[in-house]
Amino acid sequence: MAADEGGHRSTAQQYPGSTEAMSPTPRDTMDGWRGSDLLAERRALITGGDSGIGRAVASLFAKEGADVAICYLSEMEDADAQRTCEVIRGAGRTAAAFRRDLADPGACRDVVAASVDALGGLDIVVNNIAYQNPVESLEELTDEQWRRTFAVNIDSYFHVTKAALPHLAEGSVILNTASINGLRGNKTLIDYAATKGAVLALTYSLAQTLRERGMGRRRHERARRATPLSVTPTSWRHYDDERRCGDGRTAGAADRDRVRAGGRGPAHRHRP
Repeated sequence: MAADEGGHRSTAQQYPGSTEAMSPTPRDTMDGWRGSDLLAERRALITGGDSGIGRAVASLFAKEGADVAICYLSEMEDADAQRTCEVIRGAGRTAAAFRRDLADPGACRDVVAASVDALGGLDIVVNNIAYQNPVESLEELTDEQWRRTFAVNIDSYFHVTKAALPHLAEGSVILNTASINGLRGNKTLIDYAATKGAVLALTYSLAQTLRERGMGRRRHERARRATPLSVTPTSWRHYDDERRCGDGRTAGAADRDRVRAGGRGPAHRHRP
């Protein structure tokens, strides 16, 4: 455990990471949220739904009346997935969790089929799963990491969406998680930023091709949040440290303070 420039202590984990091992613990179960049945009887599949943004979305969906299936990568995340399912069931909804590596197209098709069986159908698809591993230079970025990042972050969105389409009726929704890095790039997340740019283009294209079917397509830009995906010291250190806020802090430091307080980032977009 190491301290950053603000004196806060943070944990570093190996991929894929665990919510329970994070300090401070993210506020990702949306405690205190009062639903109003906005998603009553809807059925949702959320990839990468065991923790972080995925868990928060799963929690909110359930509290708004939806049954939720989540997909996650490995047995290291079993505890996180179990906790997310507990939150869903605590809201009185059906929960299902599937351990799959969505870098494999067959696993993408399998998790859609399993979710349909578990929930009795599908109305909402949230493509949220992602992989990132910061590098110090382009030379450090291996061919294997490049392919892994694309297979998880963009290929899975294509395969999951395509497999889900036969189950989605008019009024169904497809949500894709993008990132500000897909718009402006990131010198230490070269492959990750490239995939998030691809997510933006894919979402715009899906919006055009699925319009006549009456389906909603949405892009969610991932603001800076504390998740097991982004708990490495390198991720924190290089994020926007060159930008300054009005109080003199770097934007990266301000974002870290904001996240620990349960807020949002990036700070340079939320200046006082």
